[in-house]
Parts: sequence; structure tokens; C-alpha cells
Amino acid sequence: MPAFRYEALFADGKNKTGVMNADSARAARAELRGQGLTPITVEQIASQEQTKNQLGLFADKLSSTELSLFTRQLASLLEAGLPLEQAFSALLEQAERIYVRDLIAAIRAEVMAGHSLSEVLKRYPRDFADIYTSLVASGEQIGQLARVLSRLADFIERRNALVQKVKLAFTYPAIVTVVAFAIVIFLLAYVVPQIVSVFANTKQHLPILTVIMLAISDFVRAWGIVVAILVIAASWCWLQLLKNPEVKMRWHSWLLSAPLYGRFERSLNTSRFASTLAITIGSGVPILQALQTSRDTLSNVAMRAQVDHATTAVREGVSLARALSTYQYFPPMLIHMIRAGEVTGDLPAMLERAADSQQQDLERRALTMAGLLEPVLILVMGVVVLLIVLAVLMPIIEINQLVR
Repeated sequence: MPAFRYEALFADGKNKTGVMNADSARAARAELRGQGLTPITVEQIASQEQTKNQLGLFADKLSSTELSLFTRQLASLLEAGLPLEQAFSALLEQAERIYVRDLIAAIRAEVMAGHSLSEVLKRYPRDFADIYTSLVASGEQIGQLARVLSRLADFIERRNALVQKVKLAFTYPAIVTVVAFAIVIFLLAYVVPQIVSVFANTKQHLPILTVIMLAISDFVRAWGIVVAILVIAASWCWLQLLKNPEVKMRWHSWLLSAPLYGRFERSLNTSRFASTLAITIGSGVPILQALQTSRDTLSNVAMRAQVDHATTAVREGVSLARALSTYQYFPPMLIHMIRAGEVTGDLPAMLERAADSQQQDLERRALTMAGLLEPVLILVMGVVVLLIVLAVLMPIIEINQLVR
């Protein structure tokens, strides 16, 4: 039974909007009239399959916060004993954004039609990733959907918290960089030429620093836009070049061993891998499928390739710890925790501890890198501005000396 978004009027003229399920638009209007309402508009809520080709990159979707809230609320309602249909009805009443309300209504309509929740969620890939639908399917199979959704909500909340901390750590250096670059460009393009041109017209012999600064200023004014276009074009070409699998593999392999950033890249991907593997195995997903799902969360293709090789080895009967220890990118701590989990039979708990350790290491490295960037950026900015000020003041100082 499809879902319809409607707008109707009460007898006293007050407006009402909402979502309802009906066999057709005509049936929805008839039901509204039966409730004493005068329908104004009744529109069927389109599925993502019907709209994704039209919307493209600008398609709306659930934010990470909305996904976390949706999962937590659904888990709480199911744990309270509400049937799935009533749980979605309660979520529909609490939804604030139109897109979220439409999405919940569409899911509820398809669930009421007899489809499983995991099957329905797979039809909305922009909002629900493969790991999400896989875990929901696992919860349905073992009859523990509420427990699996609760663990999934914990997983999403921890991931959101980690992303937020990393973003906050690098927000200040990014702002300082942009502001510093804008100030330097402004000084070179407008301030320096207007001030120094006064001394140039007097045919005074200018200091070498002032001459260099004037040359840089002339270059910025004459070729600044061209340089900006070339930088944008080079960035676009680099992105196109990274579409080549071999080039991307080499680049990502280098990132893992890059000075300073390499440990950060490894910690980020290891944390994702361990936390995803912990929740998938702990939710009853077979280990081969869990490895594939965890592999898809990695952003580094070199580490993805290693997981593929490890998955093949596990399929042939090799233990997971031994399969991963063959490669160098996963930290020894993770290997040891996996080996301990395999020996004790409590692999999910050990993976969660490893994920927590990697998240703490990632936070520490992010704060360290941000802490190093801040004084370096301020120092560089100060030196550049000092050079510009000296380039302007040195001719003035020379004139004062001549007058004396």
C-alpha cells in the first residue's frame, strides 16, 4: 500500500498536513473526506529508485545525526514490545523534517505490505549503507532485531562522535589557513603596490626586499587568476588520474607510510575495520560476510586489498589473526587482540577493545597534528606579514636617514 503526502483543510479553515497510506490517490482523498477534511493536495511519496536519476548529487538524504536518532528510537520502541508497524507510526509522529517523515512513511507502507524491514531498507541505499541492511537482516534472522538495532545505534553514535572530534580538531587550522592566505593576497595585490609606488615614482633606489615584494605583487596581480585556474585544473586532473586503479593503489599505499599522516591514515581505517567487524560478528553475521562488509567501510584501497587477501585465506581455513598478520598495514595490537578473541571464543569483545584503542589513538593523533599545525601556521603567517611590512617600511626609513 503506497504512502501519500497530503494537505487538507478542517471545516473551520485550519490547515493540516501529514502522511497516510491508501490504495490510490482517490482512496486517500475519500478517506480524508470521511474524516471531515477537504483535501487540497494528495501526492504519492516516490521511492529513491524513482527519484535518484533526477536528483543525482543534489538528492536529499538522512544526515548521520538523523540516522543515529532513527536507529535509537526504533530500537527503543521495539524493546518496549511495540510491533514494527506501530513503532514506525510513532516515529512518523516524531519526525520533524519533511524528507524524514516521507521516508518513514514509505518504509512503513512497504513493511505493512508484507516485506521484511531489511528488504525495504535496501531500496534506500543513500540513507542505509550495506552494513546497516546486513545487520538488520541478521537481527531478523536470529529474532533479535531490537538488540541488533541498539548495538547499531551505539556503533553509529561512536562513529559520529569520532568524526566530530576529528573535524573540530582541524577546523581551527583550516580557518587560520584560509584567513592567512586571503590577507596575504590582499596585501600583495592592493596594499603593497599603492604604498611602494609612491617611492618608485621618486626614482629612489629601493631595497632589495622591496623590489622582490613588488615583483611578487606584480605577478599576483597579473597572473593570480591564471594560477588559480591552473591549480583547479591540476586538482581536477589528479582526481581523474586517481580513477585509475593502479595509480590509486600506489597513492594510497604511499599515504599509509607518509611521514606524520601515515599513522593517522592507518589508525582511521583500522578503527573502522575493527568496530565494523565487531558489531557484524557480534550480531550473528557469518565471518566471511562480516569481513566483506568491514572491508567496504575502509577508505584506503591498499588496506581493502589486504582484507580481500585475508578473506580468501580465511575461506581456505586459515585463522583471521594469522591471515591479517601476513600484511604490514594492520597494527600488531589488532592482530594480538584478534588472536586472543579466537582463543577465548569472544572475538567481538576483543575487536571492540581494539576499536576503542584505535579510536583513542586516532583522537590523540588528530589533536597532536592540529596542535602542531596551529603554531606553525601562525608563525608562517607572522613571518610573511613581517616581510611585507619591512618591504614597505624600509624605503621610509631610508628617506628619514637622508633627511637627517
